Amino acid sequence: MSMTVLAVGDIVGDRAASDLHVLLHGGAIPHVDFIVVNGENAAAGRGLTPSLARTILDGGADVITSGNHIWDRIEIKDYIDGTDSVLRPANYPDTAPGIGYTIKNIAGWRILVLNVLGVAYMDLPLACPFVTTERILRREVHNYDFALIDFHAESTGEKLAFARYFDSLRELRVAAVWGTHTHIPTSDVCILPGGTGFVTDLGMTGPQDGVLGIKTESILTFLRDKMPSRFIVSDGNTVLQGVVFTIDEESAQTKKAVRVTASMDA
Repeated sequence: MSMTVLAVGDIVGDRAASDLHVLLHGGAIPHVDFIVVNGENAAAGRGLTPSLARTILDGGADVITSGNHIWDRIEIKDYIDGTDSVLRPANYPDTAPGIGYTIKNIAGWRILVLNVLGVAYMDLPLACPFVTTERILRREVHNYDFALIDFHAESTGEKLAFARYFDSLRELRVAAVWGTHTHIPTSDVCILPGGTGFVTDLGMTGPQDGVLGIKTESILTFLRDKMPSRFIVSDGNTVLQGVVFTIDEESAQTKKAVRVTASMDA
């Protein structure tokens, strides 16, 4: 028996959050059993608000993951303390609001979803993602059937090393590891030797125009003119980028991994 899981790249902007339902159910994306969406850029490109979290969940997400921008909107702090469907990275200090992983029961399957931040090029008070993740999985291993991990990181090498490490620990039943953060969809969707599905970066769900979802003029003011610039989300057509993993229940291995894309103007 198998389950299909859709991992959706970072939501960029309020409109992309609102478009999610149409993108997921417009016919371009196959029906899946479980959906994980990274929402950390939903609030005008930086952070997540309670209302936008609800929009994303209502749009079809079962779990929302995040990253280094999760605290950019202060109002998320109280909200994230009261839900098990919106995650902050697990390797923030234990005193941080919210939780870094959750276990969801879907059609009799116990699915652990974990969110963790890479440390390379991240100037943040973070614990080691390898140690944090392994500690959580070993503690919970009898409480879930398979694990899914959103590794929000800058370094491609750190993402692959992380995935290969947990692929080698088959007793922890990590079915898929995907990278987020760069907003660029990579072409390396694969299944690692132990059966863990992997992609370096899902890409993003946001406006196709601009630079990584931000208006080109905003980026050029910063990069070319060397002047402070307010990054404004582009007005372009919304495109969803992600990967569908087909996971075998008994082995907790990915049997198929396919990149998917949907567009509002399709």
